[in-house]
Amino acid sequence: MVPIEIRDVSLIYDTPGGKVPGVKDVTLNISASEFVCIVGPSGCGKSTLLNIVAGFLSPAAGEIRIGGKKVDGHGMDRGVVFQDFAQLFPWRTALGNVAFGLEMKGVPKDERERIAHEQLRLVKLEKFTASYPHHLSGGMQQRVAIARALAYNPAVLLMDEPFAALDALTRDDMQRLLADVWRETRKTVIYVTHNVSEAVYLADRVIVMTPHPGTVKAEIRIPLPRPRDPLSVEFLDFQKELLRHLGHGASASEPTKANGKTTA
Repeated sequence: MVPIEIRDVSLIYDTPGGKVPGVKDVTLNISASEFVCIVGPSGCGKSTLLNIVAGFLSPAAGEIRIGGKKVDGHGMDRGVVFQDFAQLFPWRTALGNVAFGLEMKGVPKDERERIAHEQLRLVKLEKFTASYPHHLSGGMQQRVAIARALAYNPAVLLMDEPFAALDALTRDDMQRLLADVWRETRKTVIYVTHNVSEAVYLADRVIVMTPHPGTVKAEIRIPLPRPRDPLSVEFLDFQKELLRHLGHGASASEPTKANGKTTA
């Protein structure tokens, strides 16, 4: 897997009301195989930053490097999973959806179907290879989307609130599944979420962003052993810490514990 370098990245949107900053002067280093969650208030630029890393948007300033190579447009080194269930092709089966990226790469049919079967097994959908998206629940559709993103073996997995539209129980199941998939594949992951508990459950490190213009406010390491217990005192303490940084609970000036140290 490869590291990601985000260097002084800014982006400004042109709107009918004038120029609106999306993100400003964002700098981050993400280690190979690290799972990083990005949280922040609505409109803070979380998804904008993810789309810049994905190559869907070009920054007005700064640059992204993945494995030392500058990002210039979307590439097969990055797999992307969105929130919208419509990201799957409704006319393709689960197997056909997962095999799509491999087909675009020119991988022979037997090989791409073998890989697609492996990825569907990884997300526990090996019995649904012939099912079409409308036959699958929302959680199952997102599992297919994850398998499709992994099938062509990208170095980096980019996820934009992929479980936000799911009910609470399905979301919990999907978080556990994703944690298992990450342990097995060791992809470098950037994961955008509004859900503080989800961030603590999944991440090695959580990036908290400010409101407009979006920039990095805090970086919180989560050194809890996996699998994590969402009801443990330590887990709840990290949730409280993130909520303080997001402006809930304690005031912004109150000292908080970051990376095991007290900061002001």
